[in-house]
Amino acid sequence: MNSSGSPSGKVWKRFKGNKMAFGGLVFILLLALIGILGYLVTPDKTPMANTMHLQLSNKKPGRTFGFLIISRKDNIKTIGFVQRLLYGQESGFKSIPVTAYRVEGNLVFAREYIGDDEQAEETAYPLLTGAQYYEQTFWLGTDIYGRDMLSRLILGIRVSLSVGLMAVIISLFIGVSLGAIAGYFSGAADVAISWFINVIWALPSLLLVIAISFALGKGFWQIFIAVGLSTWVDVARLVRGQVMVLKEVEYVEAAKALGFSTSRTIIKHILPNIAGPILVMASANFAAAILLETGLSFLGFGAQPPMPSWGTMIKEHYGYIVMDAAYLAILPGVAIMLTVYAFNLLAIGLRDAFDVKSQNISV
Repeated sequence: MNSSGSPSGKVWKRFKGNKMAFGGLVFILLLALIGILGYLVTPDKTPMANTMHLQLSNKKPGRTFGFLIISRKDNIKTIGFVQRLLYGQESGFKSIPVTAYRVEGNLVFAREYIGDDEQAEETAYPLLTGAQYYEQTFWLGTDIYGRDMLSRLILGIRVSLSVGLMAVIISLFIGVSLGAIAGYFSGAADVAISWFINVIWALPSLLLVIAISFALGKGFWQIFIAVGLSTWVDVARLVRGQVMVLKEVEYVEAAKALGFSTSRTIIKHILPNIAGPILVMASANFAAAILLETGLSFLGFGAQPPMPSWGTMIKEHYGYIVMDAAYLAILPGVAIMLTVYAFNLLAIGLRDAFDVKSQNISV
């Protein structure tokens, strides 16, 4: 049988026909690929792209500067490919931006860059073995600490997508479990779980995340838990309603008559039939998790410096919006906007593909 005739094939065909949603999926996959490659594609390959040159603070996109290596670090250990991919490679030298240099004997005389309209006196440095001068182009400019904006934006993809992914996994685990229990057993279990759901539902998500962050402390893994614990309510409400309907259908009654266990009936016969709505909700929650993470980082409760989070980058540079360096805050803002928009397009496309428009799903 042709796969296009199967239910999953029809869903894929409907989804692929929605060009906006398919474009959102392509953008997300491309973003994920860039995030995975990380340090392999960033101009600054040091951990967290945290190489600072304060003289180069707030330089415009496309500027190229020359650098002179003034010393080498002998105690830097070369790490393997996987570690370099995940964590970057610490720089094996110290360099300074220069406007000019010349070599005389065993010395290098250089004029350090101190500004576009100023010229420093020549300073002598020892002549080192190997290449001692290189140039670097800052394609998206530099931030207030002279760090490469492009590198930090690329590494910010990892923070946003990893928080979104882990938060969605946590929210699905809690939401599906509680929703399935409430919908299947009804009675006192449903009353107790529904009461708990309504209590959490009444709390603003951002305030709930901040409260959980206060309890857990500041840090990266704490964001996973805080965001995940604030986004499960929608999933639980959806699953509860779906399970209450499906537990009355014939094949579930047949499973009960055959003596199948409750867990098998729920996992094998009910949940697979509501995978579509759950997947739609997960896509919408992914976008919500990214917004919550960036909001937390902007308020100082999320990823801590020097970790390159888009929310932290906006916090560091929002004051420049009224100056001639507005791009410092606009670039991470645009990255957040496009990512969230892509996930919303994906959620809408999945909703249409699974034909669950009649469900009470917020996207």
